[in-house]
Amino acid sequence: MTSSYLNGIDPERNMARFYRITVTPTLFGDWSMIREWGRIGSPGMVREEWFETVERATQAAVKLNRQKPRRGYPAVGG
Repeated sequence: MTSSYLNGIDPERNMARFYRITVTPTLFGDWSMIREWGRIGSPGMVREEWFETVERATQAAVKLNRQKPRRGYPAVGG
C-alpha cells in the first residue's frame, strides 16, 4: 500500500484543504486508488477507482500528484 497526503493552506484566501491518495489491493486481486479530499477538519469526499495491476494504479496516482500544484497544493518531493 502506498499513500500520499497533501495540505493546501493559504490564510489570505481562507483555504485549508487536504488531498490524500492511497493505492491498495482489493479483496479480489485487483488494485484500487482511493482519493479523499476536502477542508481540513471535515470528513471530505471519497472516490475509488479500480485497476487490474498495481502499476496502473500507481501511474494514475502519480499523475494526480503531478496535477496538484496547479490547484494550490505543494509539489511532491519539493
